[in-house]
Amino acid sequence: MSARLSRGAHSVAGQVFALQALIVVVLITAAALALVFQARYDSQRDARNRSLAAAEAFAHAPGLPEALMSRDPTAALQPLAEAARRASGLDFIAVMDLRGVRYTDSRPELIGQRAADVSRAVAGESFTQVFKGQPSDAVRAVVPVRNAQGEVIGLVGTGIEVENVSHAVEGQLPLLLGATASGLLLGTAGAALVSRRLLHQTRGLGAAEMTRMNEHHEAVLHAVREGVLIIGNDQRLILANDEARRLLDLPQDAEERAVGDLGLDSRTTELLASGRVVTDHVHLAGDRLLAVNVRPTMAYAGRPAGRVVTLRDTTELASLTGRAEIARSRLQLLYDAGGRIGTTLDVVRTAEELSEVAVPRFADFVTVELLEPVLHGDEPSGVTGVYTEMRRAAITGVRTDSPLQPVGDLIRFVVPTAPMAAALDAGHAVLAADLNAAMGWRAQDSEGTRVALDYGLHSLISVPLQARGVVLGMANFWRADTPEPFDEEDLSFAEELGARAAVSIDNARRFTREHATAVTLQRRLLPRVLPDQSAVDVTYRYLPAKAGVGGDWFDVIQLPGARVALVVGDVVGHGVHAAATMGRLRTAVHNFATLDLPPDELLGHLDALINRIDQDEAGSGNADGDGAGGEHAGPDGAGERASAVTGATCLYAVYDPVSGHCRMASAGHPGPALIRPDGRVEFPELPAGLPLGVGGMPFEAAEFQLAEGSRLVLFTDGLVEDRDRDFDTGLRLLAEALSRPGRSPDQAASDILATMLFPVPSDDIALLIADTRRLEADRIAEWEVPGEHAAVSRVRNAGSAQLVEWGLGDIAFAAELILSELVTNAIRYGSEPVRVRLLRDRSLICEVSDGSSTSPHLRYAATTDEGGRGLFLVAQYAERWGTRYTDRGKVIWAELPLTGGAEPQPAAPPDLDALEDLAW
Repeated sequence: MSARLSRGAHSVAGQVFALQALIVVVLITAAALALVFQARYDSQRDARNRSLAAAEAFAHAPGLPEALMSRDPTAALQPLAEAARRASGLDFIAVMDLRGVRYTDSRPELIGQRAADVSRAVAGESFTQVFKGQPSDAVRAVVPVRNAQGEVIGLVGTGIEVENVSHAVEGQLPLLLGATASGLLLGTAGAALVSRRLLHQTRGLGAAEMTRMNEHHEAVLHAVREGVLIIGNDQRLILANDEARRLLDLPQDAEERAVGDLGLDSRTTELLASGRVVTDHVHLAGDRLLAVNVRPTMAYAGRPAGRVVTLRDTTELASLTGRAEIARSRLQLLYDAGGRIGTTLDVVRTAEELSEVAVPRFADFVTVELLEPVLHGDEPSGVTGVYTEMRRAAITGVRTDSPLQPVGDLIRFVVPTAPMAAALDAGHAVLAADLNAAMGWRAQDSEGTRVALDYGLHSLISVPLQARGVVLGMANFWRADTPEPFDEEDLSFAEELGARAAVSIDNARRFTREHATAVTLQRRLLPRVLPDQSAVDVTYRYLPAKAGVGGDWFDVIQLPGARVALVVGDVVGHGVHAAATMGRLRTAVHNFATLDLPPDELLGHLDALINRIDQDEAGSGNADGDGAGGEHAGPDGAGERASAVTGATCLYAVYDPVSGHCRMASAGHPGPALIRPDGRVEFPELPAGLPLGVGGMPFEAAEFQLAEGSRLVLFTDGLVEDRDRDFDTGLRLLAEALSRPGRSPDQAASDILATMLFPVPSDDIALLIADTRRLEADRIAEWEVPGEHAAVSRVRNAGSAQLVEWGLGDIAFAAELILSELVTNAIRYGSEPVRVRLLRDRSLICEVSDGSSTSPHLRYAATTDEGGRGLFLVAQYAERWGTRYTDRGKVIWAELPLTGGAEPQPAAPPDLDALEDLAW
């Protein structure tokens, strides 16, 4: 019995039991300690959270600011603080002034005493900490109390004493210790069961004996150069050494599988499964001649006998094996080419990828030439025949000192018998196994070919790159350092590689063409010259996306009254359709802007227009007219859904330099950045609006008063947002870029792009920066007009005097005439109040406003009419005129040039007093 115990203790099973028991003890002890520390940490974190929540709640309690400012804060707050403390389970709630002097406390003797370290809360910051000091160590939170103006007027401190936190942890120790002891017992019992089972399986052997047995096993099975298979009586493979796996090409999971499932040929499977005894039987297995021996094994432990098979390779088929390896490597190269060629939609980069994938695994040097139209994205000519000129687009080699012409050179194929010209003419790859004998190639450039031959180039395959039956270029594979020349098998491989690359190059070419078309369309539809105006100093930037042009746009529109409209928008999507849609929206915004609508009304009209466009396009796509289609057949007969505009966004802002007033509205577009004259950067909150085309909800406008020198920055989301950067991070970076003072709008735009631009933008970027100006007070003249006809002449005379003061006497007559007509009509047909305003800007602007919303119309008066000619005269003398509606009436305006040469001069000046009787 003693010997048995001793053997068990020194056996592998005994050692495993000891190790498992030790691991169980260590793990459970570590887990118990971790639980204790975690409980302590959780208790302290819970104390912090409870303290901070109670302090925040008490600090924001209604009436607390008034109680703090009362004559006796302690009397008002002590009962409330004690009630809150008991309800929340805290140890103290103290209300303090800004010096930290307590108004309330759970210990009355501390009232009036000063608390330590509250400077962060006085600065407006809420914080929690583990405080150590008098009157006791505690986990406390301190929160500022603010009045209605946001000023800090007091402090609230709450907390739990550290001693109470420790008591909470100690209360959990019995449970933790009990769980630890239970886990230890269970782990030890499990280790004992496992060790007992292991002792039975290893028969009590020690580590040294088992190691020696394993070494003998490895020496026999893997050291010998003879295949060994052990097959059970159930026809399953029990064991196979390395040599057997190599000779029979067995799968990795061959063991424990039936012999018939190993994928061997039928003759080999029949031999292994037959069970017959053979000696040195010569057997053909695949491409190997094997000497096979089969012997039965001895039965043991009641198990049926199996058999052992030994295999010896009697034939060296090195040549055949080598060629098979080459074929496998070529297949792998084609697979790699499929993943590496065409990773971008760039023509030149695709050509470079073709050259890179073939060096050095197939050729020592590869050159790729493309037709000039292909490089620019154009369709190459479909005329058959030999192409005599191509541009070298890529070259890759095992060495950098290539004797071949560099990238960018024009390559000419002038000798029809040269491999390149012959391949283009025949439409398939051509092999020149020995370049010394390729007389056509040597005759094409005798000096260059001599240098190439001296360098060591000795073999060439020329492959035309064709897609959809059209030649795109040429790929040439050269060998110099590799001694073996190309052969016929290499020729077919090179042709397959070229065909795959040609498809990728054609895809890149077609994308380049579409991208160039979209960029051209986009730039033609965007404003080329911004209008001359005095309201803002403006600059802009537009950058199309690398992956495809989108529908971003911007605009600056001059409005009556020296005002200006700033517009930025975005159409979801990319390509020609997005650019065309952008042009339609920009035109629509211009048309609605001529009506001088407020921003929210303009976006509403634009939204309704887009809805009508979408409905019309969807209806026109239904050929049967039943309204259920929405698709139409394209030129190739395929179904093509009518494109909708839904998904466009727009931000429209109107700035008035006279009042400094800015009104803006957004249709799902990011709001602008506003930089105040003192350098503060803000992102004003705008009422959220749905994107254009969604419909169903009105738009709201926001109004701002801008000081002179304020800067508005309008942008599309492509500036701040991308796959690797979220919108909030982009806004933070934009604010940092805008906070640099002393830069012009143009300098600011350049700095913003330098900071914000992505290496490969996935979306368009439109940026509009406008510095606001104010019209000087001495350029503005205003009068209130009484509701009597006698006031017309007084206004006319005052206006004439103001024009003379401004040095505009040349246009005084026309201005007086226009003022007379507009004021007379406002008094006669409008309602009070009637006001007149003259603005001297780039032109003279005459404005007459009244409280009526009736709109005048230009017409031709009959010869018998007594009136109706006043507005006709205004239209004749004014450069532009129109009507805009306000919240309480309308404004009729007219603009005159600052020189009098453009106005029509009547033969005899009419009597201006008589003109007051003319009606519109």
